[in-house]
Amino acid sequence: MKKPVLATLAAACALAVPALAQSREVTLTTQLKNYGGDGAYLAVYLTDAKGAYTGTLWVAGGKAKYHRHLSDWNRLSAGDAKRLQGVTGASVGAGRTLKVTADLADALIDAGYEIHVDAAVEDMRDSPSEVRLPLTAAGAGKAQTGKQYIQSVSYQIK
Repeated sequence: MKKPVLATLAAACALAVPALAQSREVTLTTQLKNYGGDGAYLAVYLTDAKGAYTGTLWVAGGKAKYHRHLSDWNRLSAGDAKRLQGVTGASVGAGRTLKVTADLADALIDAGYEIHVDAAVEDMRDSPSEVRLPLTAAGAGKAQTGKQYIQSVSYQIK
């Protein structure tokens, strides 16, 4: 299931170099394990080379009261009043796949940025920064295993 990020991502202004000179389509695929619980809330976001939050790509799980369980994302993005504009959808069931597509500025690739995926499942342990992937051209197509709920995460760059 492909989840386009509206208006090429509300955070694009913050993520782009001046005038959004060039951007690339990045599709992130997250495959969940069959962990035997309710649907997972996931937060997919970027940090810069210093670990500072730069923008939210997608949040799976629409009930705001549970977003605090996505603790790294919630803490890092707390000052971003627009963090959820156009970037939310339903939670993701065990064994299911989430695909997120976003246009990211070329300048972000191979510049020390990381893609993070936080995960939380009701009545189960939270998993902040379950997966951290360097956003590099060489890393495209290479799957990374999660710590708890995520079987694998990979991304493609077009």
